[in-house]
Amino acid sequence: MTTAQKTEAIELLKEKFSQYSNFYITNTESLSVAQVSKLRRVCFEKNVEMKVAKNTLIKKAMQSLNDEKYAGIYDALHGVTALMFSDSPKEPAVIISSFRSEEKNEKPLLKAAFIGEDIFMGNDQLDNLKNIKTKNELIGEVIGLLQSPARRVIAALLHNAEKQGETASAE
Repeated sequence: MTTAQKTEAIELLKEKFSQYSNFYITNTESLSVAQVSKLRRVCFEKNVEMKVAKNTLIKKAMQSLNDEKYAGIYDALHGVTALMFSDSPKEPAVIISSFRSEEKNEKPLLKAAFIGEDIFMGNDQLDNLKNIKTKNELIGEVIGLLQSPARRVIAALLHNAEKQGETASAE
């Protein structure tokens, strides 16, 4: 790889790190070419960008953006690294889990995830990441909670109106 190619790769990675506030670092080392292609296809369908890059280039891109923000991620940069960029904090975790189930394989391994400003290290964090609520899910829950008291009041009023109607027709 020439110096110009390395510089171009670093710039591309910097763009991705700036564009997305969520990304996952995975190890796809023992996957076959067919499995990697399938994983890329699933990522594409779910609007998750998957990029394979050299660890040194990833680290240089992160350091040039904000050394302290990504400092906790550097320990995960070893072996074969595939980055999964997403607007959704949990979609890559869902993809990894379902891919593992379908392939009956423990790969790809989750090395780390950067969600907003939080860092999740290690493969054991995958279940926690799958259960993160998205912005739309949280909004839905809040709306449901706000609607609940109003529904109870309406139900009580309707119930009282029905009772008054029954007593009036009985007389």
